[in-house]
Amino acid sequence: MMRGIAALRQQPTTDAQLAVMRSTVRDAAVDRPGIYRMLSSEGEVVYVGKSKRVRSRLLSYFRCVYPEDKGARILRSAEKIEWEYTPSEFAALLQELRLIKRFRPRYNVAMMRDARHYSFIKLTKGAAPKLLVVRGASSDEGTYYGPFVGAQRVGEALRELNDVLMLRDCRTDLKMFFSDQTELFQLSPRTPGCIRHEISKCLGPCVGGCSAGQYDDRVGLAKAFLEGSDDGPINTLRDEMERLSAGLEFERAAVYRDKLERLEALRAQFGRLRFAVENLSFVYTVPGHEGEDKVYLIRRGVVRAEVAKPRSSKDRRTMKQLVEDIFSPDGSPNAQVPTHEIDELLLLSSWFRRFPKEMKRTKQVS
Repeated sequence: MMRGIAALRQQPTTDAQLAVMRSTVRDAAVDRPGIYRMLSSEGEVVYVGKSKRVRSRLLSYFRCVYPEDKGARILRSAEKIEWEYTPSEFAALLQELRLIKRFRPRYNVAMMRDARHYSFIKLTKGAAPKLLVVRGASSDEGTYYGPFVGAQRVGEALRELNDVLMLRDCRTDLKMFFSDQTELFQLSPRTPGCIRHEISKCLGPCVGGCSAGQYDDRVGLAKAFLEGSDDGPINTLRDEMERLSAGLEFERAAVYRDKLERLEALRAQFGRLRFAVENLSFVYTVPGHEGEDKVYLIRRGVVRAEVAKPRSSKDRRTMKQLVEDIFSPDGSPNAQVPTHEIDELLLLSSWFRRFPKEMKRTKQVS
């Protein structure tokens, strides 16, 4: 908050200082990959950027014509420009992300991918587990699936999943009374707690509408769907949609079509991330400026180590040991992604989608 107040009070950089900054860039910067930082008079990093050609990119800021242009606004908030070179564009991309996460520059808002922008589906612990949308994984007990982009869309899809499998969506702390609980019959008659049970969209684990085993079976189907191993919920909706269409009930069929689309979108989004997690594990060699080649050891979509390309037998032995340490089996694969790794995983996934030929530089580790 104090930084924001200081930024509001800061006077725009003078034309004289802008001229000094432009002269410094023109005389000292060169066109090669790297990252740069714009700093205010108080030393605040107001913007971080990267480029394949640092000098050309920095000089472009001084050609911004209109005061409302982002480049012009950044320069007017900065009194100094610092830059450093990297071996490659890929290295610059990684360094840019790490600096943005470290400094949280105010002009990098559009690039600030943060766990708050993502949502997870959480399966709670305890009797009659329930599914709910949360903003981030935490140390709370439960199983997390994700991350997903767009909490509202995820919430809509989750409602469809709950309806198809008849899982509860009531209060987490609500006491459950299963049909196979003997103490249930010592209680006075209970009434459904919500309309979903009355219209057969919930098994009713709180009113003896099902046994604990019956409810657990439905939870197992939900887990299988979210893990990508079973399409039961989607098939159920598709069958109902086709039945209604065959009976010429087109309006009701359209409702099921929309439900089906929401679940398919959820599955597709999770499938893309799972592909990244499961397939972005390899050794990636990147040619560098003037022979400064780098080797990146990428596991589950995150760079676990980066070293100079081995040039000697000793270097190769060291590299081999590092590969064995990083890629050693660690039990059953975990489908979950820690929140602090999300940004880098999505960055690498995007990189290899944009430049599919780069996959030829990778080597799978057996």
